[in-house]
Amino acid sequence: MKIGLVGIGKMGYNLALNIKDKGHQVAAYDKCSESVKEIQKHGIEGALDLKQLVSLLPERKIVWIMVPAGDAVEETVNCLYDLLNKGDIVIDGGNSHYKDTLRRFELLQKKGIDFVDIGTSGGLEGARNGICAMVGAEKEVFEIIEPLIKDISVNNGYIHTGKTGSGHYVKMIHNAIEYGMMQAIGEGFEILKKAPFELDLVDISRVWNHGSVIRSWLMELTHQLLLKEPSLDSIKGKIKSSGETIWALHEALDLGVPAPVTALSQFTRFSSETEDSFSNKIVAGLRNEFGGHSVTKK
Repeated sequence: MKIGLVGIGKMGYNLALNIKDKGHQVAAYDKCSESVKEIQKHGIEGALDLKQLVSLLPERKIVWIMVPAGDAVEETVNCLYDLLNKGDIVIDGGNSHYKDTLRRFELLQKKGIDFVDIGTSGGLEGARNGICAMVGAEKEVFEIIEPLIKDISVNNGYIHTGKTGSGHYVKMIHNAIEYGMMQAIGEGFEILKKAPFELDLVDISRVWNHGSVIRSWLMELTHQLLLKEPSLDSIKGKIKSSGETIWALHEALDLGVPAPVTALSQFTRFSSETEDSFSNKIVAGLRNEFGGHSVTKK
């Protein structure tokens, strides 16, 4: 299978290598020409623009978008609307709002272009070696791309969530849960840091990831983070908010579902703009560990 990939940022770059390693072909385009040149060093075709990218693909073209949610996705989808034909497939692998996904699906369907939304988890490590994929698509379209999705996902790490829009919806809730889990870890380690004992936070994070109820990849990343710098003095506890949890909270309000932990984790991110704490340093550092999100240095 040959894929046209739009966006060679941190996630897109690693995803392109993952796809190639699994025996599929990739043609890639990014507005940054240097990124295109860099990915070409790995034997991946580069394109100067979307038109050229589309021309490099065989019939029933498949274009995977890996650019930031919002205007960048909107611009790309609108351009592809003009370049693609009936039966072609567009995949949005970013964190778009599911209502935007539904609107884009309706737009592309006017030309018979199929639209797939993939909630992609696993961070940079997952993009390179095996993603966790939540795929929203019409059944017959999913069956076409399933061999690719299976190849680039971790074992038992993909699901057809249902019709278009459902993949981004499930990923939105996934990210809201992630916020709450990271917040709990951060708060727990701040209590440990201030405890009336001389506790080794590095060693505690290690042992908690071996056999404890709260063992997880996030706990493993917490251990890695603290190994680098137990005090986290170089990190400012400023946590950026990418929007998915705000969307999830709107859904909770619309559906009448109480979500106090999710709400408080979001409000803590707002307060981190003006308050510095060890718990916020943990969360900011964790975002950098799994997703390469920038941290504010002191």
